Amino acid sequence: MARRLRTPEGYRFAGSVRPLSLGHHDPCGHFVGAEFWLAARTPEGPGTLQLSPEGGELLATGYGAGAQWLVDHADSVAGLRDDVTGFAPLAAAHPLVARLAATFHGLRIPATGLIFPRLLRAVLEQKVTGREAHRAYRAICRHFGEPAPGPVPLLLPPDPAAVAATPYWTFHPFGVEQRRTQALLRAAGAAARLERCADSAEATRRMTAIPGIGPWTAAEVVRVAYGDPDAVSVGDFHIPNAVAWALAGEARGTDARMLELLEPFRGHRGRVCELLAAGGIAAPRFGPRMPIRSFARF
Repeated sequence: MARRLRTPEGYRFAGSVRPLSLGHHDPCGHFVGAEFWLAARTPEGPGTLQLSPEGGELLATGYGAGAQWLVDHADSVAGLRDDVTGFAPLAAAHPLVARLAATFHGLRIPATGLIFPRLLRAVLEQKVTGREAHRAYRAICRHFGEPAPGPVPLLLPPDPAAVAATPYWTFHPFGVEQRRTQALLRAAGAAARLERCADSAEATRRMTAIPGIGPWTAAEVVRVAYGDPDAVSVGDFHIPNAVAWALAGEARGTDARMLELLEPFRGHRGRVCELLAAGGIAAPRFGPRMPIRSFARF
């Protein structure tokens, strides 16, 4: 099951699909050489998508029961449905944003069409360091692990029904305390309804109605599941400061100030945040890093 995809001039394949994986240690998807492999539970069954860059094209190959679904959505997964129309005039309103937009014009926002895999990660990333969250994510994927179809050894993302049926104390050795675990179990129980959402607005409303899931978590999900270029992670520890520093020269910023500064870019506010991250733009640090903790022994 294969399909060839044309890519726009200057398209950055690796940078565009990087948000879909935690890197080589992600058991559900990573690069193998120049190829990107992603395991998924599709509406048609489990499958694996292989994306191989070949000159100005991508070769999309699917494996398993979900192969056809994945190949049909491969251009979306690769970010090739991302519509940047109208962004250039908005970017021109600020010299730094204009420069970053030109430098990273080949980056596209992917859209997997699948909510729960990213929701799992986002819940685990709440209020902890990235290292803690990613360690827990890998442990949970391995605990619920089922081999994905295809020649590369990947695991399918956890089945939300299996997650929802698991008692919360099972997650404790993975370094996940009761608060995040309960949010995850509620999200897993609602996963089937969430996957039927028509767009990012409906998905955001449904997700934020679940106790333990707020605007930050929802934005992290819809930016990847729907490729929403306007999704802003309100409540993030770093992004308000980065936006305030980049756009106004202010070393610290609140969510309100971030949204005020991003307002001229409405429709692409999340894209602006992604460009700042791609450009390595960060506010000055004045304190120590958050310590790495473990809940597994308590």
